[in-house]
Amino acid sequence: MGARPSRRQVPEAPRVTLAALPPELLVQVLSHVSPRALVTRCRPVCRAWRDVVDGPSVWLLQLARDRSAEGRALYALAQRCPPDDDHQDEFPLCALARFCLRAPLGRNLIFNSCGEQGFRGWEVEHGGNGWAVEKNLTVVSGAPSQTCFVTSFEWCFKRQLVDLVMEGMWQELLDSAQIEICVADWLRVRLLDEYENEVVKFSASPNPVLQWTESSCRQVSHVFTDFGKGIRYVSFEQYGRDTRSWVGHYGALVTHSSVRLRIRLS
Repeated sequence: MGARPSRRQVPEAPRVTLAALPPELLVQVLSHVSPRALVTRCRPVCRAWRDVVDGPSVWLLQLARDRSAEGRALYALAQRCPPDDDHQDEFPLCALARFCLRAPLGRNLIFNSCGEQGFRGWEVEHGGNGWAVEKNLTVVSGAPSQTCFVTSFEWCFKRQLVDLVMEGMWQELLDSAQIEICVADWLRVRLLDEYENEVVKFSASPNPVLQWTESSCRQVSHVFTDFGKGIRYVSFEQYGRDTRSWVGHYGALVTHSSVRLRIRLS
């Protein structure tokens, strides 16, 4: 009988853990993780991972992967106008992390725009029988809810103060002269600095829109450009009343309000 062939013991390759990666490779690996998972799952792992998530490099790599025209413009802006994180005491995460988490560009920054949650998010002053929330008389395309705010026979006023930094922007990006603020509805909108002092204002025209002059909804819109430095808040304000002084809610109807930010490409 022939001898049984011996089996060589192949030494097991040493395991390489993420902790053994050089910092620059760890940044590359973590940059492929979603922003929310980076903050909620990766940041608590250890001090080294926390330092990566708290730094700008991993977030800049995430911004660099958007190869659209807007993405390329944003990445160039982030490099040219980096945040100095002067709000570190107010916000626990760095400005780039907040930006990637909140994704403020393009989305509607107005909360409860159609009254689907009553008056939540709005500062309200009731006149006459006060504001009410009713079903739309006509369908408003693209609205998250087919409901609207309705005014009464005395002036009704409401506003929502949008904190642009809280929504994910950083001050140097707002001051870059390449951000536009697009608003829509029947409205008055004011841009305010950090002390809530008015810097720029827009009111709908004609002001007011006369009652019973139009049978369908009309959207009023405006784009703020070149608004200078120091803007932090958007004060979105609506007011109206029933000029016939009828008891009930027969005045102006407002719905689907919006404040959206975008990058000016030209």
